[in-house]
Parts: sequence; structure tokens; C-alpha cells
Amino acid sequence: MTDIVVAAFYHFTPFKDPAALRETLLAQLSPLDVTGTILVALEGFNGTLAGSRAGIDGALEALRALPNSSGLEHKESFAVKMPFYRLKVRLKKEIVTMKVPGVDPLVQVGTYVAPEEWNALIADPHTVVIDARNDFEVQMGTFEGAINPETTSFSELPDWLEKRRAEWENKKVAMFCTGGIRCEKATSFLKERGVDDVFHLKGGILQYLENIPEAESTWSGDCFVFDYRVSVKHDLEIGDYELCHACRSPVSASGRKSANYVAGVSCDRCIDQRTEAQRQRYVARQAQIKLAKEKGLKHVGATYAVAKDLTANDG
Repeated sequence: MTDIVVAAFYHFTPFKDPAALRETLLAQLSPLDVTGTILVALEGFNGTLAGSRAGIDGALEALRALPNSSGLEHKESFAVKMPFYRLKVRLKKEIVTMKVPGVDPLVQVGTYVAPEEWNALIADPHTVVIDARNDFEVQMGTFEGAINPETTSFSELPDWLEKRRAEWENKKVAMFCTGGIRCEKATSFLKERGVDDVFHLKGGILQYLENIPEAESTWSGDCFVFDYRVSVKHDLEIGDYELCHACRSPVSASGRKSANYVAGVSCDRCIDQRTEAQRQRYVARQAQIKLAKEKGLKHVGATYAVAKDLTANDG
């Protein structure tokens, strides 16, 4: 067990003045020496923080003291080194970006299904199983028989669902995502549009991989996570993926054997998407990171912050 605790969380609750809460959180969390990102919006907050046991406990206490937030649940993992470079509290329009006005998980949401009951639900031939994550995540791993909407961002999912919802009449719809937050909105969207039998995996894939023995699992592959681990397997063991720090894409062990892969500079996904001038900048950055490591110094380019706007535990 290491001394660094990583806490991931989200909570839907209406805030009248997110900007004021941002200043409050910064004032309360800064002395605790925690790092990571929290997104704050009118609909609630979402984030991942890392720090000592005492620091994380203090941060969670501050978050639970926010209006109507005492019921906040969080997930923990542990790190051998600080996974984030600094503390950020950011204002956003949504804590997970769907871009559909009126969708409110506090008004209606799908039925939660415990990981222990998930296999039976998705094995039912009358159940449509939908992976609510983005295409690159699905390609890394998913549940057997799940539909891949092939989206590049969560905001594309509502249109995909709208075009197909008539196909699911008299069927159950079971959705899942990494930690649960995307399904909160996606199932609320379907319920609002008249799809009644909507279910989602409580705690997301991460809770399933933690609770369900691999011998009983219907999950195949790795699960992408929005933190330093990049991907996890059963029992939340760290997977085989690493980030391409040029395009922030996960790269498998076989992908790192490609001639296009140069650590910190390029991979198969971005080799044709970057100019030679950009790659030269990446080479210079890698040299600076290497020099900083040799001197025992921190370098911002070496941070493991994965998500551009941190949809945190989910993303």
C-alpha cells in the first residue's frame, strides 16, 4: 500500500452560484496539499484528487459540506507517485458535457443494477446493451454483446440514441460507462423521451471489475480510465496501455512496437495528424523531461493528467 490516495467522485445537485463555490473550494483545498481537477457547474461537481490520507479525507469532508452533497460517494485507488501536477477547480456548463438542455438525473434516471446482477440482465435476449463511452474506449474493452455507438465525444450520443430508440420498444435497455456519470445523463435522456425500461450499471465498469471475479466476468479487454493508470483490468490491476503524450491516446503494448511509435512524440493514431514542426517540439519536450528526471526535478510535461477537461472517473 502506498501513501498516495486517489479519490474519484461525482455528485449531481443544483448549485445557484458555482463561481462562489469554486472560490470556496480553492480556499479550503489548497492547504490540504491535494492535486487534481474538480469541475463545478450548475448541476453539481465531478473530479479526481490525489494526496495523503489526511489530505483526501479533508477534501472529501469539504465536498460533502457543499449544499445537498452529504451523500457524495467516491472511489479510491492508490498511486506510487503523485498523478497530477497541481490543483484545479474549473467552472463548466456541465460536469459531463451532453449539450442537451433539460436532461436532469435528479428528476429521472434509469434503474441502477448492482454489478452482481449485471450478468443476468445483459444475458436476457430481450435486453439491448449499449456502451455509452467513446469509440477508442470501446475498442480497448467492453462487455460481450454490447453495441458500440462509435462516438468520438459524449455529446454525440444523444443523437445516436434518438435515431434508434424506436427499435427498442418492448425491450430493456442496459447502459454502462466507466464510473457511472455518463449513464446518469444518458439514461435520463432516454427516460425523458419515453423509453421506460432503462437500466445502468451502478458504479460503472470500475465497480464491476472490482466486485466480480474474472472467472464469472463477461468483460473482455482493458478499461480506459481518466488518470495516471491509463487502463485497468479485473481487480483494478493496472493494464498494459500507456499514453501517447503527443495526442493523449492510449497505446497498447503491441502499438508501442510500431515504427510510428516514439515515446512522447508520435503513435499510429497521430503520426499523420501532426506536422514535422510539432514533432520537433515534442522531441525537445521529451529531452527536457528526461533532463528533469535525471536532476530529480518535476516537469509539467511529465504529468499524468489524462483528460483534456477531466470527465474524471468517467468519464
